[in-house]
Amino acid sequence: MEFNEYQAAAKRTLYGNEQVLTNCALGLASESGQVVDIVKNYTFRGQKLSKDQLIHEMGDVLWYLSQVAEWADIPFDEIAKNNIEVLNKRYPHGYKS
Repeated sequence: MEFNEYQAAAKRTLYGNEQVLTNCALGLASESGQVVDIVKNYTFRGQKLSKDQLIHEMGDVLWYLSQVAEWADIPFDEIAKNNIEVLNKRYPHGYKS
């Protein structure tokens, strides 16, 4: 699935009014925190890393990101392309430690 296709499909479930941007930004922070908790519990508490949980929570993060972009009238593909351009400039030969 292409990023812009995802953005359009995800918009179908967007609900809100003039506060939709704030709702999406807060939701993004909350869902990102849930991803962090899964990793923290794996790293520091010895819990099994659940791919199903990660997929679910990262999907929620993706939804909120796409809808912040939607609200700002930014095609989701543009964000992905820009990020790759930045990474290529920053690490022209890949990341080497």
